Amino acid sequence: MGEAGAGAGAIAGERRQLINVAYRLLGSLAEAEDAVQEAYARWYALPRGRRDDVRSPGAWLTTVTGRICLDVLGSARARRERYVGAWLPEPVPDRAEWGSTREAGATDPAHQVVLDESVTMAFLVVLESMTPAERVAFVLHDVFRYPFAEIADVLGRTPAACKQLAASARRRARGSQAPAAGSGQAEAVRRVKEAWESKDIAALVDLLDTAAVMTADGGGLVGTVLRPVEGGVRIAQYMVAIADKAPGLELLERSVNGAPGLVARRDGTVMTVASFELADDGRVARIWAVRNPEKLGPWLRGG
Repeated sequence: MGEAGAGAGAIAGERRQLINVAYRLLGSLAEAEDAVQEAYARWYALPRGRRDDVRSPGAWLTTVTGRICLDVLGSARARRERYVGAWLPEPVPDRAEWGSTREAGATDPAHQVVLDESVTMAFLVVLESMTPAERVAFVLHDVFRYPFAEIADVLGRTPAACKQLAASARRRARGSQAPAAGSGQAEAVRRVKEAWESKDIAALVDLLDTAAVMTADGGGLVGTVLRPVEGGVRIAQYMVAIADKAPGLELLERSVNGAPGLVARRDGTVMTVASFELADDGRVARIWAVRNPEKLGPWLRGG
């Protein structure tokens, strides 16, 4: 079906799906938006006759978006070697919790992201451990159910090779699989919030796994630890030290990438968005704290 049959509205309507694919591939809303914009630019740069010959514009746009993301992923490692401190994916708010983000309109890429288990911070961090080709094959097949024949067009490999890439990525994902977020995580996050607010180191230590790890991303733009903080005691001490240095810090329970998390706000401005992962016993095993203001755009608009 060409553009005449699908209509310009149908072409534009593919944007939501493309943003969802690109965000999971790149872990960055800004980069996802750029990739999708570039795919649309290439579509409209085609001669009208070429566009009319495309049977499925949505499939064409997905293939091109996937190729663009693959190129971005290929250069990401070099760029992240220059990144100051740890790099974390951009956190996405639940727009239902934020008044002004709802008013921002559908042009905001954060509005397009479907919040499910494939966008939790824990899952996105696992995706970071994959090679670019593994990540593309895994996300397109296991998350979005694209057939390997179509994925082969994105990766420039055979369907059999793409199947092997997805299988390899799946093994990585299974090896890092954490308990699903639920009511237990909401309660754990609430208790962390209360202990943090009261600067109760002993209570925080009790809530944290002894081998817990906290990773912070400031991007060199704001002060934060450059290396992960390891061990429940050290994390608890660090959290209380932060509270001591930032009087007036307000902690809010918010959905972060579809899972219970915390937002730290000061003078009405969002300073940090924290995601959590629990161990099997319900204690907090991982904390990911995004402080880089360039990654907090939707939260700054919605706060």
